[in-house]
Amino acid sequence: MEASAPLMSAPLRLVHNENCRLSLNPVALAALRRVTQPVVVVAIVGPYRTGKSFLMNWLAQKRSGFPLGQTVKAQTKGIWVWCLPHPCRPGTALVLLDTEGLGEPSKGDSQNDAWIFTLAVLLSSPLVYNSRNTSHAMVENLWVLKDLTDCVRMQAQADGTESGYEFVHIFPDFVWVMRDFTLQLGESISEDDYLERIVHLQPGYEVEKRNELWHRLRSFFPRRKLFTLDQPAADRDLAQMEVLLEDQLQQRFRQQVGAFCSYIWKEAPVKVLPDWHQVTGSGLACLVESYVAAITTGSVPCVETALTVVAEAENSAVVEAAVAEYQQGMEQGLVLPTASHDALMAVHQDWKQRAITFFLSHALANTKQRYQELLMDKLEVAKEEFCRRNEEASEQRCHAVLRELWGDTQLCVQRGHYTVPGGMRLLQEDLKFVLEEYKRRPNKGVKAAAVLEEFTQQSKVLMNRVEMTEKRFHRWEAVLAEATAAKEAMEKQMEKHRQQHEAALAEMRAAKEAAEARVDLLEQQQKVTLAEVAAVKQAVEKQLEEQQRQRAALAEVIATREAAEVQLEERWRWQLQQLQEEQRAWLEEQNEVLAHRLQEHEAQLQEGRGHEAAVLQQTELMQEDQHVLSWRCTLLKFVDKVLVPILIRLVNS
Repeated sequence: MEASAPLMSAPLRLVHNENCRLSLNPVALAALRRVTQPVVVVAIVGPYRTGKSFLMNWLAQKRSGFPLGQTVKAQTKGIWVWCLPHPCRPGTALVLLDTEGLGEPSKGDSQNDAWIFTLAVLLSSPLVYNSRNTSHAMVENLWVLKDLTDCVRMQAQADGTESGYEFVHIFPDFVWVMRDFTLQLGESISEDDYLERIVHLQPGYEVEKRNELWHRLRSFFPRRKLFTLDQPAADRDLAQMEVLLEDQLQQRFRQQVGAFCSYIWKEAPVKVLPDWHQVTGSGLACLVESYVAAITTGSVPCVETALTVVAEAENSAVVEAAVAEYQQGMEQGLVLPTASHDALMAVHQDWKQRAITFFLSHALANTKQRYQELLMDKLEVAKEEFCRRNEEASEQRCHAVLRELWGDTQLCVQRGHYTVPGGMRLLQEDLKFVLEEYKRRPNKGVKAAAVLEEFTQQSKVLMNRVEMTEKRFHRWEAVLAEATAAKEAMEKQMEKHRQQHEAALAEMRAAKEAAEARVDLLEQQQKVTLAEVAAVKQAVEKQLEEQQRQRAALAEVIATREAAEVQLEERWRWQLQQLQEEQRAWLEEQNEVLAHRLQEHEAQLQEGRGHEAAVLQQTELMQEDQHVLSWRCTLLKFVDKVLVPILIRLVNS
């Protein structure tokens, strides 16, 4: 019969035995703790080099696994563990414990053998005792039964009155395997009958020690079974047992081993505690830790203490499993957010009762009450967490609904649609629609009212802001109306000033045109005067030319006259040129002054001071006109009184 994939791919050393000191392998313990199924624990003990590991590999349905040796030196040290799926019971694990051989000469410590044997007895559900078929070997290696009561204590507060008979309730089934059995039992006697004959008390002083041994065996192990095995192979092949193929073994040996394995697989019970609670892999790890800790500290392993440790570990695991079942059921039974708190509490009460039922059906009685209280506390914490998640889911759902409904309104707020006259009324209408639609939406959960209240408070802040903005708009409209009226009055006044400024500007332009006309007239008069002077000069020159011929004698006078004429002409030209340049410069200066003052006048008109500036400008222009006329008159007087007489004198001379 093939088993499924192993829980351990290979055996691990569970208990180290170095220099007769026991210690635990944390890796093997961790592997055991991962086994959550009930376990059938098969431990094998017996003299060293008797094929215990070979037999355990057959139980594992493997030809290799537990190490085999080909020398007289013991191969297995301490206790090895191999956890496999049970070949006949789904949901159950088969744990094989291969122990160090008893009576190895090199060890030299019988107490160490006693501890190994004691651990095998306390941990197993069937204990397999493997020995060779010799009377001396059977008796020699079962001496540990005599000291078994000294190696185990039932109660933590024992008073020394424990007789050992109460150990029956915790000791395993006893399966004795006799190797290399050569006797012929015949059809009338079975293997079990033969075992009973062996352990039957016999009279006589010589067999007293043996009777004591059989008495303890009968007392400690009322459930007994015997299997006899022939030699597995020829003598030359015994050193190569690990590499021999199955068909190379003796056929009768294969049949006998098959019967032994079949019995273990089908009849060996699950390891149970005194209260008949099934032990799991994690519970077995707790038992090993408790017993080995007692041995290493020099104490005697106490069943009651170990059971308390197992109960606490198992109950802790049951509490966690019950809480996990509650959480899984709540996750499956709840759709968050729930419509109300009562709906959540109804599902909570249902799964809380299931978790309690699960705990009560799996918990150990030793500490059940204390761990049930712990379970209630954890369930309360888990419930509060679901309540918190329910409220959080409700808040998220409610906020999502409000974000959906408030989105368009929020966009209007950002765009300033409500910051206009009448915006308050529009906002109130939109808010009313949002609140009504929110109330109609389903599946909002237990925080619907609280989220709505929070949203209402936030919307009041927005409404107050919009209301204040609308009031400011009303004040701004009043101020704007006053400003508009003042602006219209100012525009009218500016229009009046503009008309006045335009009239004054027209007058100034007319005055400018008149001044320009006067300048043109003076220029024309100047041209006429210059033309007359030129004509007079030409006439004088002609007269001088005529008189030159007549006045030869007067050469010096003429020369003087000519010199005077030249000098006069140059002076005249220079004065005339100076007069023209001064007149031109003055005219340009006056034009620039007039243009500048016109610009100033226009600026003054824009600033509302036009009329006074226009009058002042007109006055200045009139004064300038008078200055021009005065200068022209002075020039004419100069020509009339200076130049004309000089010319007349020159002509006359």
